[in-house]
Amino acid sequence: MASIEVKQFDSPDEVRQFEGKGRAHVVQLGGKTIGRGTFEPGWKWSNNVKPIAGTDSCQVSHLGYCVQGSMKVSMDDGTEAEINPGDVVAIPPGHDAEVTSSEACIFLDFGEFEEYAKR
Repeated sequence: MASIEVKQFDSPDEVRQFEGKGRAHVVQLGGKTIGRGTFEPGWKWSNNVKPIAGTDSCQVSHLGYCVQGSMKVSMDDGTEAEINPGDVVAIPPGHDAEVTSSEACIFLDFGEFEEYAKR
């Protein structure tokens, strides 16, 4: 019989530091990997995660909720979207992103977070 699992991002299973300007707190539950990304002002995927991922653009699919701050996502095909607090988003692979707010962008990610920024 399955049991209820309760965890907190304040006591994560793992913390993944970006190449400066942020980190991801990661919890594992229900057989899923969930991340809370803290993307500091000036963070940009191509500067702060690309060196970890080793790909030209982010190849992770994100399904998430923006808690605070703002971020612009630029798809490889040139389309862009601004993500703001309260937005629920699905972002397919093949993108770059950058914080556009003067405060950190906090993003909860329920997508394919297993390997995101993992060294």
